[in-house]
Amino acid sequence: MPDFLSAPAFFLWGAPATWLELIAAVMALVMVGCNMREIHWGWPLGIASSLLYFFVFAKAKIYGDASLQIFFAVVAFWGWFQWLRGRRNDSDDGALRITRLSPRGIAATLLACAIAWPLVALFLRRFTDTDVPWWDGFATGLSLVGQFLLGRKFIENWLVWIAVNVVSVGLFVHKGLWLTVALYAVFTALSVAGYLAWRRRLLLSTI
Repeated sequence: MPDFLSAPAFFLWGAPATWLELIAAVMALVMVGCNMREIHWGWPLGIASSLLYFFVFAKAKIYGDASLQIFFAVVAFWGWFQWLRGRRNDSDDGALRITRLSPRGIAATLLACAIAWPLVALFLRRFTDTDVPWWDGFATGLSLVGQFLLGRKFIENWLVWIAVNVVSVGLFVHKGLWLTVALYAVFTALSVAGYLAWRRRLLLSTI
C-alpha cells in the first residue's frame, strides 16, 4: 500500500483521518446512493471500497469488520451478477425486482442473525486480540445477512443495515475512527431513506 494513503488527510477531534479512509468513505457513500436507485454500478464501487476498508479496520484491530470486507468484495461479484442477470421464480416474468420476505423468510432471516452474531463473536474472542468481540460480531454477523438480502432485492435488507450501522457508529467511536463514525451515521440515515425509496417502488409496482 502506498505510504501517502496512510498519511493523515485531516484531523477530526484530534484523531487522524487517512487518505485511505477518506477514499474508502467516498466510494462507500456513492455505492449506497446507487443501491438506493437500483443502479448496478454500486457493486463494483462496493468491491473497491471494501478492499480499502480491509486495511483501515485491520489497523484498528477490528478484525471481524476487516474480514467482512473481503467477504463483501467476493459476494459483491455475486450481487452484481444478480442485479444484471438474476431471476426470481415468483415474479410474473421471472425478473429480479424489489420484493418483501415471506413470513417464512422473515423467520429464517431472524434465525440467521441469531446464529451468526454469537458464532462470529466467539470466533473473534477466541482467535483475535480484539477488545470488542460482541459488538464487532454483531456488525459482522448481521452484515452477512444484509448483503444476501440486498443481492436478492429484498426490501428488509435496509432494516438489517439500520441495525448494523447504528451499532457500528458506537463501535467506531470506541476506536476513534471519526470519519468512519460520520460515514456510518450517514449510512444510518441513508438506510432509512433506502427503505422508504424501495417501499415506494414496491407500492408503485403493485398499482
